[in-house]
Amino acid sequence: QVQLVESGGGLVQAGGSLRLSCAASGIIFSLNTMGWYRQAPGKQRELVAAITSGSSTKYADSVKGRFTISRDNAKNTVYLQMNSLKPEDTAVYYCSARFSTDYWGQGTQVTVSS
Repeated sequence: QVQLVESGGGLVQAGGSLRLSCAASGIIFSLNTMGWYRQAPGKQRELVAAITSGSSTKYADSVKGRFTISRDNAKNTVYLQMNSLKPEDTAVYYCSARFSTDYWGQGTQVTVSS
């Protein structure tokens, strides 16, 4: 059974930082492209950052220079370091795993106050 469990969300003031973690089980983690998506109220889910099995990374323009995605294959965990947070970063953040199938975590709320 595949499980993606996010943690690290919370309430932070604008300009602050948070680090999200996503622990995966039930998949061959090292083969998967891992991603972080977010969905704000009334908006579609959007890609925030992704990291391939070869550790190539991709970022949404809105987070470039502020967010960093990384992975630890030994711990089956992907991280999202979020710095210089803005109120518009407020959303539910979801972890995803993609190889032949897409898997999703349950999401973690990030709220940035102004």
